[in-house]
Amino acid sequence: MSKGDPQHSHLAESRPRAVDLMDALASGELSAVSLMQWTYDRIAQENPRINAICTLVPLEQSLEAAQRVDDARHQGQKLPELAGLPLAIKDLADTRGVLTTQGSPIYAQHVPDVDSLFVSRLRAAGGIIIGKTNTPEFGAGSHTFNPLFGVTRNPYDTLKTAGGSSGGAAAALASGMVALADGSDMGGSLRNPAAFCNVVGLRPTMGRVPTLPKAKETFSRMAVEGPMARTVEDCAAMLRIMAGADSRDPRSLDLGALPSTPALTDAPKHLRLGWAPNPAGLPIEPSVLSVLSGAVTAMQNLYPTIEEVDLCELNGAMGVFTLLRAAAFAEGLGDLYRSDHDKMKTTVLNNIKLGLELTGDVLTQAEAQRTRFQKALISLFDRFDYLLLPVTQVMPFPIELEFPTTINKTQMQSYIDWMSSCCILSPFDVPCLSIPAGFNSDGLPVGLQIVGKAGDDWGVLRLAYAFQQQTGHWQKAPLTALEVSHGVA
Repeated sequence: MSKGDPQHSHLAESRPRAVDLMDALASGELSAVSLMQWTYDRIAQENPRINAICTLVPLEQSLEAAQRVDDARHQGQKLPELAGLPLAIKDLADTRGVLTTQGSPIYAQHVPDVDSLFVSRLRAAGGIIIGKTNTPEFGAGSHTFNPLFGVTRNPYDTLKTAGGSSGGAAAALASGMVALADGSDMGGSLRNPAAFCNVVGLRPTMGRVPTLPKAKETFSRMAVEGPMARTVEDCAAMLRIMAGADSRDPRSLDLGALPSTPALTDAPKHLRLGWAPNPAGLPIEPSVLSVLSGAVTAMQNLYPTIEEVDLCELNGAMGVFTLLRAAAFAEGLGDLYRSDHDKMKTTVLNNIKLGLELTGDVLTQAEAQRTRFQKALISLFDRFDYLLLPVTQVMPFPIELEFPTTINKTQMQSYIDWMSSCCILSPFDVPCLSIPAGFNSDGLPVGLQIVGKAGDDWGVLRLAYAFQQQTGHWQKAPLTALEVSHGVA
């Protein structure tokens, strides 16, 4: 088999690892053109039934970009790490020259002339932007659907949700349409779809990945951008490119360069882990806990010192998150609320309205509570090196359901209460990662959430890598469109 052959062994696998593709591209063993053609073929095969990629750059344009990479390599030029790797960007992030809608009719024709900061870093690293991944309207909610592009389906069961708001990214990864993806996370929008789609999603420490606010926006109190991938090593490789201080973002942190991927194997031999099956008293579906019980047993084979905790220290944190989230919506979307409210879904309008009605006293109290919870969390990390808890409180639910209204007969008070196991951690700047943890009896994925101290993103990744190597859950792929058409069970 010749170099650059689209049937090269790296592409014979339906879901090749990003690190393997990067190595094959760098060595010339695989051409960027071959990989690009293979990627578009894969999207043509899988996307019609999943709807993860909502906007696709014309093939000819992407092939031209890939050819430039191949030509540069043949000329002996030193190329950056991602040179030739196809990437699709979440439809919330501005992407120069590519339709970016935020899932809203208000921006149905919006084509930015600049990139978001992390997108510019991915381009500088050689990534080729081929399109956008689907997201709910303005990223609100953890079920990916919108009036422009419809619903994104879970590759493991297309009658179920892929989660959100990075649902398009997670589904594209799980189905093998891309090898790396970005996600954003205010209340779980990166972690939740990762869990639902059996991929890895890292919410980094606040400031690890800098952001620049758009016009009329403020620097976010809670929203972060981070990497998503099928494996921990791929996730780590993308984080290295996205991370790093930027003087234009006063919150950005210079935490030093992240180690190379082989350093993931250097996990400590002894760790103190806290396992919270019902964090802060939240209701969790028995099916989720059943799978996670097996995951914790597997983790115990690596680190026997696991203590069950209830995280009662975070009781009430959801209320703080709700208020701060509403304030963020009011800051970012208040003007659109006044001018285009008829083009917004009800749940978004309600969030903005709540934020606009907040008084200074209420926000002051919320910030004081956040500080109290933050101190409690810091104290917990005096006892534990890492915390383990469910990513999601429910299994992937039917796509026609906008959001779960009850869990174990407990009524949800809002459209995001069912994802509180993620939300309660969002105000506190700590890294949180969703790692594939197993499947229920229906073959639906469940994720385990690993939480570390602020700044310890690499430690979280190392622990996740050790668990990944112990379990190998990421290797269980969903059926392809071809397998489904042939009736493979």
